[in-house]
Amino acid sequence: MTCTLRVLGCSGGIGGELRTTSFLLNQNILIDAGTGVGDLSLDELREIDHVFLTHSHLDHICSLPFIADAVGGSRDVPLKIYGIYETIHALQEYIFNDVIWPDFTKIPSTKKPFVSFNLIEVDEPIQINGLTMTALPVNHSIAANAYAISSDSGALVFSGDTGVSDAFWQSVNQQKNLKHLIIETSFLDQEELAIITGHLSPSLLMGEIAKLDQQVAASDLQIWICHLKPDVGDVIMKEIAMLSQNTALKPQKLSRNTTLHF
Repeated sequence: MTCTLRVLGCSGGIGGELRTTSFLLNQNILIDAGTGVGDLSLDELREIDHVFLTHSHLDHICSLPFIADAVGGSRDVPLKIYGIYETIHALQEYIFNDVIWPDFTKIPSTKKPFVSFNLIEVDEPIQINGLTMTALPVNHSIAANAYAISSDSGALVFSGDTGVSDAFWQSVNQQKNLKHLIIETSFLDQEELAIITGHLSPSLLMGEIAKLDQQVAASDLQIWICHLKPDVGDVIMKEIAMLSQNTALKPQKLSRNTTLHF
């Protein structure tokens, strides 16, 4: 089974053609729900059955309320939203709370709601439509996770938001037939700011990539950079290019409307 991941948004902010984090996997699975979801048609929104969230920061969840409102009434089953406890709790407490937005886990009724929340655990795989979805550990400013997505033809890992994390790379190194690694780099080499906010800078990124097992690094793995801050994104990529010029792995900038196959 070959999987496709369509990049709806992968920026660390908005402006012009930029959209925040959201990926469409095989038409019916959404990874994060940033502003990029707004470019989908109503028919495409109706096809989405599952949403896997990395964490509860607004740039990763802001479209969820609008999906429920737009197509909840025309779906036969609830939209299933997956996340670790802290992520789901934040959605219940601060978003779907009948103050910021209606509680669509009870609308139109508790027996037939527009959305349902589903707790996941780090390192516990979930089987969906022939795919294995596994939450991986990361180190962010709030509780968060990455995802490994695997099928019989290959695997992809998306870091979500993360800073320096040995546990993340230990999990990455365990993935079989890893084709793509999407990893964030949000700031210029002002390492203090990156560390404070739980993100990566170019030099921190290169230090993290060095944790890849040689066998993984020597494969056909492609590394994609996401979550670039809009005003410094091009400079960040220049710094990464300079730091990686003597290495085998050459990270590339991930762009909206790119489709990855694995």
